[in-house]
Amino acid sequence: MARFEAMQKDQLRTTCLQNRNTLSKSQVEAESLKIANRCLGLPIWDGFFYHLFLSIPEKKEVDTSFLLTVLQGKDKNIVLPSVKGKRNLDHTLLTDSTELKTSSLGIPEPVSGLSVAPEVLDVIFVPLLGFDIDGNRLGYGGGYYDRFLAQCRPDAKKIGLNFFGPLRQIPNIEDTDIPLDGCVTPEEYYTF
Repeated sequence: MARFEAMQKDQLRTTCLQNRNTLSKSQVEAESLKIANRCLGLPIWDGFFYHLFLSIPEKKEVDTSFLLTVLQGKDKNIVLPSVKGKRNLDHTLLTDSTELKTSSLGIPEPVSGLSVAPEVLDVIFVPLLGFDIDGNRLGYGGGYYDRFLAQCRPDAKKIGLNFFGPLRQIPNIEDTDIPLDGCVTPEEYYTF
C-alpha cells in the first residue's frame, strides 16, 4: 500500500509540474507579482526574521524577487537557505554584502555570511509544487523543508506560495510532515 501511495504522490508531482510548465514567462511574472501583493495584506508583518527561498526560473517557480522587495521595504531581517550536506539546509542572513551563487541544483544561494538558527524565524515562505485543503505540502520529494520545518518554533508562520489552488488530498501524509499555516495564490489566501 505504501508503494502505491508513493506512486500516487509522484504522479501528483508530475501533474503539478506539468501545470506549472504551461505558464509563460510573462504569466509567471504577473502571477508572482499578484502573490507578493496579496502577501502585503496578511497578518504576518510583526515579526523580525523572515525566511525566503530564491526561486529557480527554469522550474517556473513563484518569482520571489517581488516578495524580497516587499521584505526589504518593510526593513525585515531576511534569511536565505542553502543546501548543506545530505538533504539539510543552512540559513544565512541576507546583507548588502551577501554574495549569491547558483548551486548545482539551480538554486541561487548565499556563498557565506552570518548563520541564523531556525528557532529564531518568525515567518517561513515555503516552496512547493502543490498543497491540499488541509494545508499539507507537496514538495519536490527531497525532504529538505520537512527536516528544516521540524527545527522551527511551533508558532513560526509557515506560508506556502503557489500559482494554483489546493488539491483535494495529498496521499501518504506522515506524522512527521508539518502542515502549512497558510498558502498564498494569485487569487486567494488559504488558511489552515
